[in-house]
Amino acid sequence: MERRDLFKLTGLGIAAAATTTLTGCAGQPDAPSAMMSAKSLLPKSTGKRVVIIGGGFGGLTAAKYLRKQDKSVEVIVLEKRDIFMSCPFSNSLLGGLEDVTLDTLTHDLYSGASNHGYELIQSTVTDIDANKKMVHTNLGSIDYDILLLSPGIAYDYKGQFPTWSDAKIREVQQKAPAAMMAGSEHLALKRMLDDMDDGNIIITKPNGKYRCPPAPFERASMIANYMEKEEIEGKVIILNSSEGISKGAAFKESWKDLYSSKLEHRDNCTILDVDFDKGIITYNQVVGVDKDEEDILEKKTEKFAVLNLIPQNIANPVVQMAGVETTNDSFGKVKMNGASFRTKSHKDIYAVGDVVGHAIPPSGQTANWSAKQAAGEIIAALNGKSYKLDLPYKTANVCFSMVGDGPEEAIMVTHDFSFNGSVIKGKGNVPKTGGTKYRSKNTAKATREWYRGIMDDMFL
Repeated sequence: MERRDLFKLTGLGIAAAATTTLTGCAGQPDAPSAMMSAKSLLPKSTGKRVVIIGGGFGGLTAAKYLRKQDKSVEVIVLEKRDIFMSCPFSNSLLGGLEDVTLDTLTHDLYSGASNHGYELIQSTVTDIDANKKMVHTNLGSIDYDILLLSPGIAYDYKGQFPTWSDAKIREVQQKAPAAMMAGSEHLALKRMLDDMDDGNIIITKPNGKYRCPPAPFERASMIANYMEKEEIEGKVIILNSSEGISKGAAFKESWKDLYSSKLEHRDNCTILDVDFDKGIITYNQVVGVDKDEEDILEKKTEKFAVLNLIPQNIANPVVQMAGVETTNDSFGKVKMNGASFRTKSHKDIYAVGDVVGHAIPPSGQTANWSAKQAAGEIIAALNGKSYKLDLPYKTANVCFSMVGDGPEEAIMVTHDFSFNGSVIKGKGNVPKTGGTKYRSKNTAKATREWYRGIMDDMFL
């Protein structure tokens, strides 16, 4: 039996696990009753309680370092998922890299709480009363002295596809999972890859903001690698809403050297429709400009065996529940109080991760760095002390992208962070780690080491 035929059989279990929760990280309880919302989850705070919403890279790192710096601080993490799954490094699973399994990407959420002395409550936040300093969940309510928002993203299908019906959006979510939020979407996409025969795999880059700018391009590289290993006939086609490619020179070099016949990038594409019965995606592509400098559009179609449709992202609705002031762009990030992770509008509410309004790249490493900074800032506030962020900060962010296998090779970008008088800003650099090449085996090794290190930092 061929390896990919075996995958089709073993993938059936993954399919069963993935079919019911394709729109989020885990199945959620029904909306709470008024009685349950009024129930108190914990006794009233004695004055040093920090409630963290979100158990991802930012939230769990902040919880650990809050307790590490001051054992008298009570730290409660509210997280709707029942398991931690990493988005960073997950494309390696789709690429079939050696020894990368579901176990590589998942962790027991309660292990970090047990090891570091904070409390984790699996629950769904339903409302926030910033005036009363109260968070309401499906299990009950909890008061806070400091609230830290680290809720991540939500998908904005309606913003990108305003003419699509709710039924259409549900179909797209199920049959073309975005896999930009950790959870069953990744399993569904992997199942689709394992189950496919020959044909094209299409990945779309949205026309609005989204988390982890290199993610679609790393995914394309890894899936092209998977297709070559499994001898699948067809191409990976990237339909990019613009000409921009994060780490563009490095990715283009890798695609030319490694996947010249397997991967195709098409720029300035606007998705119009998807027909799953026929396996066809329809889009407009800018093919030139006319004498009035208006774009000339050409309507095109492409057949696919697997579609990974990534919509534009917005801040998780928890941000709106908190009532904090947000940016006017499509994402709606939290406005920050200068060189700080305190929100501009609420002195007792802080934010880290994807929703932060600073001009810094969203990544697992940035969430980890910002969480440590926010932890120090919060501890100082609770103890009536001043705090100044450690800026400028060299290599505050490092973001790796796997691009090849046999040998494993990766590319990277680093960012130095500084304060420009308004926001914290990142300055990026994509080094040629392979001498004359951007990719190298050493960078791939560093990718694995970074991932193991950041997991240990959160959970051990």
